[in-house]
Amino acid sequence: MFFVNARAFIERFVDGQREIVIQRRDKPGQGASLLELPGGRIEPYEPLLTALSREVMEETGLVVTEVEGADTRIDTVGMDSTFEVECIRPFAVYQTIHGPIDSVGSYFRCRAEGTLLEQGDDTSEIRWIPVAELRALFERDPLLFAPVDRAGVRFYLTILEREGDCG
Repeated sequence: MFFVNARAFIERFVDGQREIVIQRRDKPGQGASLLELPGGRIEPYEPLLTALSREVMEETGLVVTEVEGADTRIDTVGMDSTFEVECIRPFAVYQTIHGPIDSVGSYFRCRAEGTLLEQGDDTSEIRWIPVAELRALFERDPLLFAPVDRAGVRFYLTILEREGDCG
């Protein structure tokens, strides 16, 4: 099986402190639930930002209001109705290089509004976490995070550090 995903780093600032949304994924037969970022599979021919917004809503209850890179989106709609393509600059892209599930996906940094659900689509413990706490959790035990998000979280924290925001 091969999956294509859209995943979100949903950010907000509270009292000058950056926070993101994390959650636990509760998939049947998966065993212990792990921390992960909102996101999931893109449906066939579904535009990336549509998939991102849908997954965020299903899993967290939040409505995506702003996506970094959305202004870079272009498409070929109107050129040839039999084959249309979109291009957009994501925050990061990942590819599984070993494991039981082969997937590729795009991470987007975004903002969202609304109230977090108590439970979403196979998700629980949906919460805002200060980046400093995220960093401490990840440094203490990266295996607390879902395999698909470990490199993404590491990438995110590295970029923030390069930007001078160590959380």
